[in-house]
Amino acid sequence: MELPSITRVFGVDFSGARKAGDTIWVAEATVTSRGLKLVTLQPLTRLCGTPDRGPALRHLVEMVLASEEALWGCDFPFGLPLELFPAETPWPDHFTFLGEWGEEAYACGLECVRRAVERYQRKHLRRATDSEAKAPFDAFHYRMIYQTFYGMRDVIGPLRGTRGTAVLPFQYRKLRTAKRVLVECCPGSVLKREGVPHQNYKQPKGGPLTRKRRLTRHAILDWLGGVIRFDDRFRRVMMRNPGGDAIDAVIAAAGALRAVRTADHRAIATHPRYRHEGHLFV
Repeated sequence: MELPSITRVFGVDFSGARKAGDTIWVAEATVTSRGLKLVTLQPLTRLCGTPDRGPALRHLVEMVLASEEALWGCDFPFGLPLELFPAETPWPDHFTFLGEWGEEAYACGLECVRRAVERYQRKHLRRATDSEAKAPFDAFHYRMIYQTFYGMRDVIGPLRGTRGTAVLPFQYRKLRTAKRVLVECCPGSVLKREGVPHQNYKQPKGGPLTRKRRLTRHAILDWLGGVIRFDDRFRRVMMRNPGGDAIDAVIAAAGALRAVRTADHRAIATHPRYRHEGHLFV
């Protein structure tokens, strides 16, 4: 399967918080003859003028639709585990399920837990790709459910039916005419795969970075500088952003491009689970 031309790559470190715009960071890089070059890195609030989740996510959707020859690597699940639904439930039905919960993302997560316990006597179920990529959490873990819920419902939901947009691995049939491609990427899984330190670099409570976190960030940025070019200005942004969201956005961009270029897309498209619950491009 041939990929469309990709000249721009975006990485999105996602959040489903009420003030999501403050913690969603978007990185944009251009594909040059010398490889990837980071050109912008900023929080979504700065791009849309408000941190409020609803308008911020609508602006993100508009940004995706305005992009061409673009790959978007997004840090949130695009699907839920197969085991939560009757056999052979198609991916579009996931959105029907999410749409039944209004703004009650946490209650939706509890329903997922209820189904898992009822059917498998386990509180949590990982998608095949979560286990393979060593993702830190399952898609409806209490630390992930807001990302999954709002990312799927308010970002992928509106985009999946638009012309020129291919959401992989669910829409390979649209790839030939796609102007933009969206894939799921987990920065932590990218770091694990590359053998780079993947813990103790985030400090969401703010304040000056502890020595351990500072040293870990230097190690990550030293590796990252080998896969995407960025100047000292961007390095300072990534070092100073307490929650690590800026770093994760850049990792998502670089990791997604490498994974998409090297993936066996035919195998992914025909996989019995990926086409129903998603695949992490890491």
